[in-house]
Amino acid sequence: MPKEESLPFWKVNVPEEQWPAECPDFLKDSSEKDQRIIGTPDEDYKLLTWPEVREIVRTDRIDKFHRKPSELRRYRAFTYRLVKGYGSIMNFIVNERLQWGSMQPQGGPFKFDEDIRILYNDWPYGIDPDIVHLVVWTKFELEDDEETGLCTAQSRKEIDDYVQKTFATKVNELVWFKNWKSLKSVHAVEHFHVMLYRPDRDFLKDITNGDVPMTAKFE
Repeated sequence: MPKEESLPFWKVNVPEEQWPAECPDFLKDSSEKDQRIIGTPDEDYKLLTWPEVREIVRTDRIDKFHRKPSELRRYRAFTYRLVKGYGSIMNFIVNERLQWGSMQPQGGPFKFDEDIRILYNDWPYGIDPDIVHLVVWTKFELEDDEETGLCTAQSRKEIDDYVQKTFATKVNELVWFKNWKSLKSVHAVEHFHVMLYRPDRDFLKDITNGDVPMTAKFE
């Protein structure tokens, strides 16, 4: 059998008896970056530790967050199927995950609970299993600086105040970040990310209303 390193990227992390004859459709338009990640054996991939996660967020280098190779492959298969079935990832998020009949907010940022939904990140990054990755979805916009694509001072304060009120009273260690526009996989629905270190499971069940991430459901 050839060494795993010499395999085409689309065969890596796949049992030999399941190797496809050619590159699957869901991987055919993979970027060079995705090909490099997917072509890395899982055993050679190093999960990010909590101190590393905190440093990435502190220095705003969130481009360093990547999914574990086999998870990125599954994510690509999942989103390919989504677009076929729902037309777009956004349609799936709004109709199935958020179940929002209307995207019209009742008021300004963080004024009404009905305008906010907290769910697990369906396809979390390659991080220590003690770190829980949540996404806070909102019907209202959180202003970005037009030049930098980053949060304005006002929206950063609004998010931080909400995070402190909602999570910091229950979890000792946490970070939050909002993706740069260039890194967002879902552009049409506002959201930001919260990572919690060793949170209480009952708190998670309550705050997410018993949510289960799609990675735990996708075959």
